[in-house]
Amino acid sequence: MVAGLGMCALTSAVPSTLLSVGAQVAPMSAQFSDPPAKRLVEDVFYVTQGIEVADRLLPFEDDVTITPADLAPGVTMDASGRLHGTPRRSGTFAAPVRLCRGQDCAEQQVTVVVLPNVPWRPSGLTFPGKVGVRYDEQLAVDGGPAGVPATFSVTDHAKLPEDVTIGPDGHVGGIPAKPGVSKVPIRICVAGDCAGVVVTLIVV
Repeated sequence: MVAGLGMCALTSAVPSTLLSVGAQVAPMSAQFSDPPAKRLVEDVFYVTQGIEVADRLLPFEDDVTITPADLAPGVTMDASGRLHGTPRRSGTFAAPVRLCRGQDCAEQQVTVVVLPNVPWRPSGLTFPGKVGVRYDEQLAVDGGPAGVPATFSVTDHAKLPEDVTIGPDGHVGGIPAKPGVSKVPIRICVAGDCAGVVVTLIVV
């Protein structure tokens, strides 16, 4: 009789245990599954005080909706993930951003690092070269916030000499196929502080 009562007690306890475990597991199934810890390709943005922001969040999935939020003094984010506004003061600011895929929602922290407005200028915009000889040159900037790399974008690739490239890190590479002088428009950005320049490639 005692053994029977023990089995009944055990049997009646099992469903409540399973329900308890289920209650803990169910919320996890509502989270994004891939990747589990990070849902944005980039969650840290470097901008410059007093310079209008032009950036956006990029989720891993295409069907994610974003709740608008204030990210930093003077900087907001809209429902498309675009950052707007002009940072009012320097510093590091973090805010949770709500991301949803259907009814499943989660938050990820987004950090905006607002750097002081330190003037910079490009250095060395003319590069001689020879037909058949590989370019190995580097665009650079003088000044700007310490430790922040500049990014370089060719705004008209048709202006580049044949078989020559300029990468986002400012590296000039490739082997020129023909002689000539090329004026290549480049957009240089340092923490959102951008300017257009012209790089001259002289191939003989």
